[in-house]
Amino acid sequence: MNSVDPFRLVVTGGGTGGHTYPALTAVRTLQARLAGEGRALETLWIGTADGLEARVAPAEGIAFTSVVTGKIRRSRNPLKLASPANVKDMARVPLGVVQARKAIDEFRPDVVLATGGYVAVPAGLAARLCRRPLVLHEQTVRLGLANRKLAGSASRICVSSESTLQLLSESARQVAVVTGNPVRPEVLAGDQDRAVQALQLWGFNRELPTVYVTGGAQGSQQINELVAEVLPWLLQGANLIHQCGPANVEELRARVARLPADLAGRYYLAGFVGPELPDVLALADVVVSRSGAGTLAELTALGKPAVFVPLASAAGNEQALNARHLQEAGAAVALEGAVPPERLRDALGPLLADADLRWGMAERARAYGRPDAADRLVDEILAAAAGKPVTGEAGRSGVTSLPR
Repeated sequence: MNSVDPFRLVVTGGGTGGHTYPALTAVRTLQARLAGEGRALETLWIGTADGLEARVAPAEGIAFTSVVTGKIRRSRNPLKLASPANVKDMARVPLGVVQARKAIDEFRPDVVLATGGYVAVPAGLAARLCRRPLVLHEQTVRLGLANRKLAGSASRICVSSESTLQLLSESARQVAVVTGNPVRPEVLAGDQDRAVQALQLWGFNRELPTVYVTGGAQGSQQINELVAEVLPWLLQGANLIHQCGPANVEELRARVARLPADLAGRYYLAGFVGPELPDVLALADVVVSRSGAGTLAELTALGKPAVFVPLASAAGNEQALNARHLQEAGAAVALEGAVPPERLRDALGPLLADADLRWGMAERARAYGRPDAADRLVDEILAAAAGKPVTGEAGRSGVTSLPR
């Protein structure tokens, strides 16, 4: 390979934003790193035709090819794992491996990066068959099902938390590196005054703390109902930006109409928060949200106190594990199970009343944050391509020279 040859990367993973956006951030970061060395990046994304990655990759100018795969429906009952739907889906995986192997053979990547989701399994297995270095990235505290299946084939397992290491097998621990979960650079560059201007928050009292409530892009019925129940109380001591999901706006607006004018002026309701999100996060003193891996990565990188209401149906109970992990460190409050409005009020009350308490929780959250996670992951991608072994300092010292 000469100095002008492009670096070739296959990315696989997706289905949801939690798997897709860390991969995209890694691609962007690797592209910038290589450009600084006068070298190009060529990327092929292997995903499913109906996954989020099928929309995101082409929109980013990334070549995309789809393979078939199967989703394993989890159950604590071993007999249910052998359900007709699971059997049918598992039978699709070998075809997906054949398709992925053909794509990898033709593309000839330096590295295959897998970020989880069931589509990662056929492409990850194909990487092994094609003798290409496989780098796994895990966003949650515990390895997801896809990454557990691929761990034995990986040259590196990049994890987001030190706590993950003790949950790995001895062999997996030998190739594990703590990189953190990549956070989009724009999330770290928010400005609170821009949020006030963009959202026209003229009724906000800047002497009061601001709470940002979000249930994700589609909103959360559970969180929306909790906030609605404590709304007058909450607005007496805080400003509120509430991202409720497009389907829930009208119902909540009816409640706002019944509020006194001074309280209503401190409540901004939106179905969706888009490009303004970094600025909203900069303005927020406390965040109420689900506890997906991407959310945790962003909030800890920013050092934001949080009250988490984990999604009970999350695969492998991962949201509860994520929230519990930060609560045990004093970096967040976790409200698990059935959550009556009183529990939300009891969690928020002390944080809104005590700036020092918020500051302490923010510092503990920041201690878990890894704003340089994308760079650390890129270090490991480059090291894997160069055939460098994993060492105790891997992911900390960084890789400054690129494989040629």
